[in-house]
Amino acid sequence: MAKDRSLVRASDIGSWAFCHRAWWLANVRGATHQRPEVLAHGNQAHAAHGRQVRQAGRLRTAGLWLIALALILAGLALIVWALLGLG
Repeated sequence: MAKDRSLVRASDIGSWAFCHRAWWLANVRGATHQRPEVLAHGNQAHAAHGRQVRQAGRLRTAGLWLIALALILAGLALIVWALLGLG
């Protein structure tokens, strides 16, 4: 999979800040990392974190929808209660 060169990723900035030469070797020259298992583990950890962040966003959205629904139902219950003269 080719890298999208139009994006600057935080990991690229971190790599460049840590060692300009290592960044250049990896991103310009295409040199392989000495410990690819470490990179693979990092990629897996970041992917798992990304899935958790997306899931948290979906749960937050669902929670907001449920709160909105509860408020609507409470409002309708108050209207019915007032119309029936129960208050």
